[in-house]
Amino acid sequence: MSRAYAAFTETGLALAETLARALPGPVTRCGHGGPSLAEWTAAAFAQNEALIFVGAVGIAVRAIAPFCRSKASDPAVVVVDECGHFAVPLLSGHLGGANDLARAIAALCGAVPVITTATDAHGLFAVDEWARHHNCQVLEPERIKTVSGKLLAGEPVSFWSEFPIAGPAPAGVNAAPAPEAADFALTLSPAGNALHLTPRIGVLGIGCRRGTTAEQLEAAFSVFCAAHTLAPQCIAAAASIDLKQNEAGLLAFCAAHRWGLSFFSAEALQTAPGSFTPSAFVRNVTGVDNVCERAAVLASGGSIHIPKQAGGGVTFALALSPFAPDWRVLS
Repeated sequence: MSRAYAAFTETGLALAETLARALPGPVTRCGHGGPSLAEWTAAAFAQNEALIFVGAVGIAVRAIAPFCRSKASDPAVVVVDECGHFAVPLLSGHLGGANDLARAIAALCGAVPVITTATDAHGLFAVDEWARHHNCQVLEPERIKTVSGKLLAGEPVSFWSEFPIAGPAPAGVNAAPAPEAADFALTLSPAGNALHLTPRIGVLGIGCRRGTTAEQLEAAFSVFCAAHTLAPQCIAAAASIDLKQNEAGLLAFCAAHRWGLSFFSAEALQTAPGSFTPSAFVRNVTGVDNVCERAAVLASGGSIHIPKQAGGGVTFALALSPFAPDWRVLS
């Protein structure tokens, strides 16, 4: 988590610097020769995953108000009074991790974490916080309130998962008999009206002809996802052979999706464990019988989920990194 600290007095600055030694991030004293509060907030809000104001809650509220957009995208915002008595999460308590950050700050300086989210106040399961702890993308943030609202009303909620989940389910959370009966679902292939939590565990293996454009790759990717009812949000990274490391279209395609892109030599790809779809043509061109499946496996440390799919001079395969969801992560 990238963090940035703002302080306004010598006392606040000292506390911010102390916190930053344990929870790293740049520390700025606004005004007093530094940037204005508005300037600092505009830059920090756009560039960081968490903002920590050391000062009064009112100062932080007025500072962040022009920039708040959505619980799905806003950074975590925590306020700590300059004497270190209270740590207050203001924004993105669950999805952004502000509640956890406030607890961590409180543990460092002896503060009281002031957690006001309703599920936490009542000691109930928070589906969005559980999702964040498992690196899941919440596909429909507006549906979080449906799940939380039922729990707060004393009603049970149902879940469906295509992955085994360790531990006993939280109170009020029961298994659904089918995906369409679930209130929330842990899945790579969302369908229906549930709240869908998609783990970002996919690595997309890519093969392509020389000169393939980003637009061609994007079109092929759309077809690939549609054919497998795959949520594209599940993909966290991409991989290919090192012969493609200067392909402008491939680089632009991955950059547009903000995927890290790994390249492997033919020799390294040969070492990938498992069985793969062989191609004599690919072997003649690259020195290895399969690029996309082998690259995905090596980059993921896991196994193939969707084997090689070819079309329009592009091949894709999807491998999944090891994933072990656990109900007890919030215990």
